[in-house]
Amino acid sequence: MSTSKQVLIVDDEAPIREMIAVALEMAGYECIEAENANDAHAIVIDRQPDMILLDWMMPNISGIELARRLRKDETTADIPIIMLTAKGEEENKVQGLEAGVDDYITKPFSPRELVARLKAVLRRATPKGIEEPVTVEGLTLDPISHRVTAEGKAIDLGPTEFRLLQFFMTHQDRAYSRGQLLDMVWGGNVYVEERTVDVHIRRLRKALGNEHDHLVQTVRGTGYRFSTQVA
Repeated sequence: MSTSKQVLIVDDEAPIREMIAVALEMAGYECIEAENANDAHAIVIDRQPDMILLDWMMPNISGIELARRLRKDETTADIPIIMLTAKGEEENKVQGLEAGVDDYITKPFSPRELVARLKAVLRRATPKGIEEPVTVEGLTLDPISHRVTAEGKAIDLGPTEFRLLQFFMTHQDRAYSRGQLLDMVWGGNVYVEERTVDVHIRRLRKALGNEHDHLVQTVRGTGYRFSTQVA
């Protein structure tokens, strides 16, 4: 399983996208490119990148408008965004930060500065369980080795059940609908029935066994949540 972070570069100028992509790929990141906000939004829904580098000034829909749209959608609200812009005035920076942007880099910038800022934002934004093991009541998920253990004994999970458990363990005590789980675990443009979620929930509970199946709780009329508290 690849551990390289996926970065979406959104800028209407191809030379700038290319320059950024070269710098990031040399630093070990995987890059996707978009030349406008509409294309970028579709990619974000489909691919759920780890980071978005977003140009402020673009035709039709500006970067700041796209940032606001992404922050209002639960499925994209937590994706880190760094705004790239020639606008250096304090008022513009405040406007960007109020829209939910995580950091702000004024053009021109050096590739070294960009990579350093990107790493800093990713460190702040990455929850446990994405790169570090996370443990709940003796159940441990290690994303690097792609292993799940219960009290030290290995649990055999399929790839979808692993992703589902990883999402649950890093987003505890909140109820999610089947549609939200499809978006966040399967991806926004994967067309499967919502009841598919129920099948994988059953498989996950069976694999967890009597000691831990209670952690995956059914929320009537809503969907599912992962919690140590009694439902």
